Amino acid sequence: MTADLEPLSVPAEPYAFELKPGRCALLIIDMQRDFLEAGGFGESLGNDVSRLRTVIGPISHLLAVWRARRFSVFHTREGHRSDLSDLTSAKKNRGRPTRAIGDSGPMGRLLVRGEPGHAIIAELAPREGEPVIDKCGKGAFWATDLHAQLQASSIQQLIVVGVTTEVCVHTTVREANDRGYDCLVPSDAVGSYFPEFHAAGLAMIKAQGGIFGWVSTSRHVLEALA
Repeated sequence: MTADLEPLSVPAEPYAFELKPGRCALLIIDMQRDFLEAGGFGESLGNDVSRLRTVIGPISHLLAVWRARRFSVFHTREGHRSDLSDLTSAKKNRGRPTRAIGDSGPMGRLLVRGEPGHAIIAELAPREGEPVIDKCGKGAFWATDLHAQLQASSIQQLIVVGVTTEVCVHTTVREANDRGYDCLVPSDAVGSYFPEFHAAGLAMIKAQGGIFGWVSTSRHVLEALA
């Protein structure tokens, strides 16, 4: 990984993002079968999982370029231990679901580590050497060693992609901001079951001069790298 390349200007809101190649990691949030495929946890909550699949293409293109440049790639998965010892009753029962976390479904027990539904989708499967952060909360920093791993790799910036915009992506961006990372969110590479929440989540990130980060598109990032 090359850390000392000249910064690249990426068109973004509220103003251009100065991308530091080699100091920026691609952080792919929760692109799991349980959220994107029929029969998973997302569908069990009554969501249209097809809405999330629109981000697979943009993320795939970014990931291919990132890997070709040998930049840092991190993946996250939300899920719980098989004994559910890390699952709070509030999270399990909220919403009064017909099938809760840990219950059996077409892809195994919902949001349980090691089950088929917990896996990252085949199109974005991690490669050897790409860290996978298992988290039991919405944010990727809480109760994980993500911050320590990023610091060990001298990462200062994050391009955050994945699902869902207003929940795990947004929580992670907020956590990263508090830890001093500059975050860029490509609007076409994050997705939500609810278009209005997607729009609101992006608006909040770039509001007030970029209070949590920058919003751009995958095309702008790829053009800057080209």
